[in-house]
Amino acid sequence: MPVKQDSEGRRSVAAEVEVPGTPDAVWAAIATGPGMSSWFVPSEVEERAGGAAVSHFGPGNSMDAVGTVTEWAPPRRFVVEAAGGPGLVASEWTVEARGGSCVVRVVHSWFASSDEWDSQFEGHGHGWASFFRVLKLYLGHFAGRYGRSFQLMGVTAEPKAAAWAALTGPLGLAGATAGDRVATPAGAPPLAGSVAWAGEPERPEELLVRLDQPAPGLAHLVPHAIGGKVYLTIRFYLYGDDVAEAAAQAEAAWAAWIAGRFAAPKGEVS
Repeated sequence: MPVKQDSEGRRSVAAEVEVPGTPDAVWAAIATGPGMSSWFVPSEVEERAGGAAVSHFGPGNSMDAVGTVTEWAPPRRFVVEAAGGPGLVASEWTVEARGGSCVVRVVHSWFASSDEWDSQFEGHGHGWASFFRVLKLYLGHFAGRYGRSFQLMGVTAEPKAAAWAALTGPLGLAGATAGDRVATPAGAPPLAGSVAWAGEPERPEELLVRLDQPAPGLAHLVPHAIGGKVYLTIRFYLYGDDVAEAAAQAEAAWAAWIAGRFAAPKGEVS
């Protein structure tokens, strides 16, 4: 997603996705803490202008994204402003009804006199494309259902392809393609379901699985290469009023498995 620049020096990057559901259902997924935690990262949102919005990308406060809601117009539009590398960054979210579906669009904008931060924000666009695949699957199969989510991260050296193989190989997920039934082998933590996404030619290292084990839900596995290291992220979204115990057991099993194979993150990623 290329960065655009207007005549006043305002720069912006945008991402959008068409998803199933009414504006109210989509708004609940993108503009509330429980909703965002069901497809994005653990988040809290004070649903009003002037409220706080916090998203937790990893362990420790240094990996939190903290902002303030500056505009709030449910179920169509809200804006969050937060301090970032180039200064104040505004993130505008909109929901546009389109028949039986909606288009969700997020625009990040900031003022800058140079292109110093352009590549980082272009990377944000690719990140949203990945998360929006989770959102679309969530709204298509689990809309309005909350439960428990957890995320784990391990760190290893580049190259990314080798790190991805070290993650997926022992889990029986190497070479999985969309539509495949997958299940982790004996001795590995629980994961079973159908592959909904298995990357694309230019970014093949990503898996999105619609789960039936350890509980109904979604699993998202993706690596990020930053500063000579690869951050291997696994996110689970488990839905239902009775998943607390299954989620706790699965999180403990996955945490032990990751810790036995990869280094722990030190809070370098924001």
